Amino acid sequence: MKSKRFDPSCQRPTSRGPDVTETPHRTAPHPDATQRRAVEMLRTLTPEQRLSLLHQHVPPLGPLGLDAFHTGTEALHGVAWLGDATVFPQPVGLAATWDDDLVRRVGEATGREVRAKHAADPTVSLNVWAPVVNPLRHPAWGRNEEGYSEDPHVTADVATAYCRGLRGNGATWRTVPTLKHLLGYGNETDRAVTSSHLPLRALHEWELPAYRRPLAEGVAGAVMPSYNLVNGRPAHVARGLLDEMRSWASGTVTVVSDAAAPGNLVTGERFYPDHVASHAACLRAGVDSFTDNDTDTAPTLARLRAALDAGILTPDDVDRAAARVLELRLRAGEGSEDTTWDESADTLGTTAHLALARDVTARGVVLLRNDAAGGTAPLPLPADARRIAVVGPLADRVLHDWYSGTPLSAVGLATALTERFADADVVVADGADRIALRATSSGRYLAVQDDRTLVADHATASPATHLDVTDWGDGLLSLRSCTSELLLSGAGWIITADAERIGGWTVQESFRRHVAPDGTWALQHVASGRWLRVQHGSGLLVADATTPDDAERFVVRTVVAGHAAVAEAARGADAVLVVVGNDPHLAGRETEDRPHLSLPEHAVEIWRAARDEHPGAVLTIVSSYPYVLGPAVDDAAAVVWSAHGGSEHGRGLADVLTGDVGASGRLTQQWPRDAAQAGPLLEHDVRTARATYRWTDVEPAFAFGHGLTYGQVRYIDMALTVPGALGVEAPAPWGSRDHGLVTPVTVAVTVANDGTRNADELVQVYGLSPDLPVPAPRRLLLAAQRVTLAPGERRTVTLTVDPARLAVWDTALESACPDGADPDLHVGAFRLQPGRYTIAAGPSAADLPLRDTLEVRGEVPAPRRPTIVLAHAFSEHARMVTSERTRDEGWATEVAPGARDGELRHDRLDLAGTTGFRLTVAGPGSSRPTSLWARPTGTSAPWVHLGDVPCPAGTRPEPRYGWTTAAVDLSDDARAVLSAGPVDVLTRVPSGVRLANLTPLHP
Repeated sequence: MKSKRFDPSCQRPTSRGPDVTETPHRTAPHPDATQRRAVEMLRTLTPEQRLSLLHQHVPPLGPLGLDAFHTGTEALHGVAWLGDATVFPQPVGLAATWDDDLVRRVGEATGREVRAKHAADPTVSLNVWAPVVNPLRHPAWGRNEEGYSEDPHVTADVATAYCRGLRGNGATWRTVPTLKHLLGYGNETDRAVTSSHLPLRALHEWELPAYRRPLAEGVAGAVMPSYNLVNGRPAHVARGLLDEMRSWASGTVTVVSDAAAPGNLVTGERFYPDHVASHAACLRAGVDSFTDNDTDTAPTLARLRAALDAGILTPDDVDRAAARVLELRLRAGEGSEDTTWDESADTLGTTAHLALARDVTARGVVLLRNDAAGGTAPLPLPADARRIAVVGPLADRVLHDWYSGTPLSAVGLATALTERFADADVVVADGADRIALRATSSGRYLAVQDDRTLVADHATASPATHLDVTDWGDGLLSLRSCTSELLLSGAGWIITADAERIGGWTVQESFRRHVAPDGTWALQHVASGRWLRVQHGSGLLVADATTPDDAERFVVRTVVAGHAAVAEAARGADAVLVVVGNDPHLAGRETEDRPHLSLPEHAVEIWRAARDEHPGAVLTIVSSYPYVLGPAVDDAAAVVWSAHGGSEHGRGLADVLTGDVGASGRLTQQWPRDAAQAGPLLEHDVRTARATYRWTDVEPAFAFGHGLTYGQVRYIDMALTVPGALGVEAPAPWGSRDHGLVTPVTVAVTVANDGTRNADELVQVYGLSPDLPVPAPRRLLLAAQRVTLAPGERRTVTLTVDPARLAVWDTALESACPDGADPDLHVGAFRLQPGRYTIAAGPSAADLPLRDTLEVRGEVPAPRRPTIVLAHAFSEHARMVTSERTRDEGWATEVAPGARDGELRHDRLDLAGTTGFRLTVAGPGSSRPTSLWARPTGTSAPWVHLGDVPCPAGTRPEPRYGWTTAAVDLSDDARAVLSAGPVDVLTRVPSGVRLANLTPLHP
């Protein structure tokens, strides 16, 4: 049999067919008892039964005594979508605790409640789809609330803790956690069709570390690929990445697809010509369970059968995936009498779980500012307060997000403060305008009827007509009936007041207003896009007008002005809390990125109304993400942030505001000073975007790691204990699977609390890199440790730092690809570069008062003598992206969309004796040549032109994948440049040319 190849020097097949031999998928070298049992069980099943295991919904398997099963119970911050449960803070709030053991306990409580749901209903899956481990690259991402941190290692630590709680510590797993979403996911805008450009450095330094630790420590048993493409190939067929992920785990990892992603390979991404080819590619790449067509298994199984019949799948492919699905089920105890994790319905919302929810909410509250310049700091609230104003749309509301459960209790902040200050007057004003709407077509006011419909039938603006209008920003409104206290909904074409909250996959409770020159309103139902109209005769309010011109025009009578009510509540109060933020279902959520990063203007106006009456007002932000606060709130003496906190949000937040619990939360994601600092939403390479605390060259408004305490912490001294008299020895380069090769450094940080209250401090240690040949991040978190200091206490906190964290992925290094790994992923290796690094300690990434120097010794690597230079293994690039070489495997490069040309630079090459280059190219081609340039390594000398290479179009029928070669001979002057010593090579590529590699030619 003969393999098909596009370049003899590359030795990689271009397509997969029955005659092509591929490297087997990586499996655990020593199968455990669960793996052996799964294989034995598989042997008793018919081919059709084995195939049935590959869809999300699996029928009962009589021969095995297994009931019907499906993958996936949502459990992001408590059990979701299954009714009553304890709801914990959103993940970004859990991470703000910087307390892995506390997060582990949340995972344990969530796992117990999943077990209780399963006991009541065995169809509840013990495979949980949590946690989300995508690093929080950009604060405009709609799913920011679901992640943990902008640092991948912090993300890995929190995810490991949560998984550990979900899994339990027994041979049988309490639940089987699923890591979401591999890989490069961070935008909702066109999420299922955009490609995330992730150069090798971004993959190894930024993306992959977030997934590694939970898998390596054996606390995650499944992974879900992301909707997007990675370097031009859909993540669901990125076999190299899936194999890499599996190589980190000692046991089996089951890969479950995201919902509808297999079908999207054809319908949206148009990556494959038909569903048979796409489903076969998914299975071959390592996807084991297809989540597609809801509960209808027929389309998926029919496509897989057709692929078997066509010979593009083998029975071994099916068996491999089916065995992994069986292992997932066996891990959770299916088919056994193990009762280790049995739970009853009494587990749901226990006193212990609610106490935990309160504790973790409080520990995640971040005190961003608490200025005592004018005297006493606004926080904690005065114990003798007799009048407390709590104002703003979130003054006493506990909001859900898409992945929330239904809280058994939900206590808002104002209610919690009423409990805490029993003798005080707690005044609430949510800032909503109370209005009545009079239809111009009839002259009658809308009123809510007994059947909850709205009819324009009242001659006066009586209380039955009153509606509270909450402005969520960007034109989004919710309207609540003051008589029923229920929100207006457009779930049917007849508008009704029947919703308790904003929610659902398609939000039915939001409206937009259009204000005419005469001041009248037209209202649009956002979900349907229809405009509201009052029917002739009946007066019934319906959503069926197609244009604003057809909509009813309403005269608005303001019964109570929201800003006036806020000002009245704040006037004369001993303390004022302005509670604003987002509703997690609006203007930023799954399927929808944020339109901007600014605090909504209506929220700013509520703040101003309160501040004007009480200069010491506290701005309390409850949100799923950071805001650019801007100058409007620069005068806020105190600013507090909390994620949406779930069941005990009000009490947990009140505990910190009153000082009953110390302020201890810290940001795991910086708050930008302006929107530009976050970088472009669709630029996934944080180094190129100069994004996150690692790379930004603009100090943020609130830095990564920032958070104040109620004490006064002073950083006094720092001492490094290093192996050796001068520093550490940089080891030889090591691959992504090897860690701990550098002897740890001990950092002793002495801190003191000069305040009169306990100080809950997070001591942080960062590495600041010098100017290095391979540019390193400006700052990098190396270690962090919590400490509580009593008033007047001084203590030395000892942290252990692994200098290997300072290593960068150097694509210019020779490296050996691990057996069975993707050779395109393992070009280069991690390298700890010699130099004088600054080790700094302080309370945040932007506040590092203590500094010392760490000397790293080592040799400069010898220049690489390549037989082939892979284009995607560049050292630097401009206007280029990495893309797929073929549909199934390999990477190449091409000019970024919209650019006329681009550049690639490959550093430290020994090209002595090279007489020419052969380029492997594809694509539509270009009338302009690809040009090659060189200069001595490590210099800023002018580039020397080596030659131009005309690049033909790729061969048909698909020029994109029709790889061919083009060559250039070098002049004597060019050869002399290459023979004078190591060089960097610059390749300028015109649009229309895809470049896979450059092969140096020798006589």
